Amino acid sequence: MSAEENKALARRFLEAQVNGDLDILEELLAPDFVDYSLQPGQEPGREGFMQLVAQLSAAVSNASVLFEDQAAEGDKVISRLTTKRTHDRGEYLGFAPSGMEIKTTGMIIHRIQGGKIVEEWSVSSGLWQAPR
Repeated sequence: MSAEENKALARRFLEAQVNGDLDILEELLAPDFVDYSLQPGQEPGREGFMQLVAQLSAAVSNASVLFEDQAAEGDKVISRLTTKRTHDRGEYLGFAPSGMEIKTTGMIIHRIQGGKIVEEWSVSSGLWQAPR
């Protein structure tokens, strides 16, 4: 795949993640997917990742993602993004719904092989940063 195709695949994957679209995640995650940046209580691998996305999606509404920057070389894509969500539906990571809009900035590296996300490394400003 070309660098542009890999970037488009990473964008599609991240949009599905933010919007809790488990069908698209199932399609794009490699069977042996590895997440190197586990959240508290997250099991490693594909199933743990999917469970975490489902839990977050059940706890929030009004989710959106803005891609600030993206670069690709070889089989890797780096995305810098900002996500916004409202924590108003359910408990997440031990936090009761607050009704607060949550703004998170982050950088994520994906390794892509055969049109699938094989590995992910991520850093973020944290789940509960209130907008300024």
